[in-house]
Amino acid sequence: MKATELLKKQHRVVEAIFKKLEDGKGDAQALVQELSNNLSSHMAIEQNIFYPAVKSVKKDLVAEGYEEHSVAELALKRLRATKSSAPSFKAKVTCLKELIEHHVEEEEEEMFPAVEKKLGAERLNALGEEMEEAFELAMSEGFEALVPKTMTKTSADVSKRKGNTAAQTHAA
Repeated sequence: MKATELLKKQHRVVEAIFKKLEDGKGDAQALVQELSNNLSSHMAIEQNIFYPAVKSVKKDLVAEGYEEHSVAELALKRLRATKSSAPSFKAKVTCLKELIEHHVEEEEEEMFPAVEKKLGAERLNALGEEMEEAFELAMSEGFEALVPKTMTKTSADVSKRKGNTAAQTHAA
């Protein structure tokens, strides 16, 4: 499967989890755990495999993607620390969902078409295979293993980025 198709498929899974959370269907804390594991695993393969491979195609959107991942991780940490009965729970779900929707829209409408045109099917299929394996491993590790515990660092800060480090990006 092409890398872009794999990422789109994962986007649809996350959207379905958000829908269940919004509709109040299922155990909210279990859904938050499922959302956390899916999002952190998805972000890990983007940060460590996909973004470095496509950085030359859409450098600005890749840089923005790293930053959106950082904000999403912080929002996930806050959501995970909130009981589903808390008055702020629904607001936290909504804010995270809106951030993810924006991120998905930019990737699917701007980044992916440019990447598909530039890299071609063979390279995207090879990336897709690598990403699929990495996603399964990341899912087996889960959110707690993938995301730094502090609020000052995110996985985007410590990813295997090629080129700018987070410190260089923030200093620029």
